[in-house]
Amino acid sequence: MPLLDRNGSRDDRWTRSDGAAIGNIPAALVPWEALTEALAAQTPDQEIGVILPNSVPFAELAPFLARLALVAIAFPAYSDGRGFSLARQVRRAGFQGEVRANGPLIADQFAYALSSGFDTIELPEASAARQPVPQWLHARESFSATYQRGYDGAERNILDRRKAARAASGIAAE
Repeated sequence: MPLLDRNGSRDDRWTRSDGAAIGNIPAALVPWEALTEALAAQTPDQEIGVILPNSVPFAELAPFLARLALVAIAFPAYSDGRGFSLARQVRRAGFQGEVRANGPLIADQFAYALSSGFDTIELPEASAARQPVPQWLHARESFSATYQRGYDGAERNILDRRKAARAASGIAAE
């Protein structure tokens, strides 16, 4: 499955494991159901990532964050936005690893995914064929401002810009 980051296509260094049998895999990506066993089998030089259904409450994931290098949040459909909220919760908890959206998102959601805390998007082949990488990059640039605060360091959100403009002009905030 193609993998995108904010600059376009990139190689995936993660190897999927169907269960907790992670062996000598340097960067193992395991399903949520196998996470506890995979962490128990983890070697000191091994990184573990988890494929998380977007229906899992953040409180269930939180105890594992310190031991994870990747949280891949599954999107069963582009219209199911629970993954965006989950990504924000993961970032607000201080997670510094990679946060990946996994599923049939559409290019129009790229800027929002990045500002919600996602680093990468893994697309099904059919989605990537329908909307190639240049279309994703164009969509990312189409939005110059957002309503939510992002994690990319850029202050593009409308509310912060409005507040800064008022402060610069000497108008009191309401």
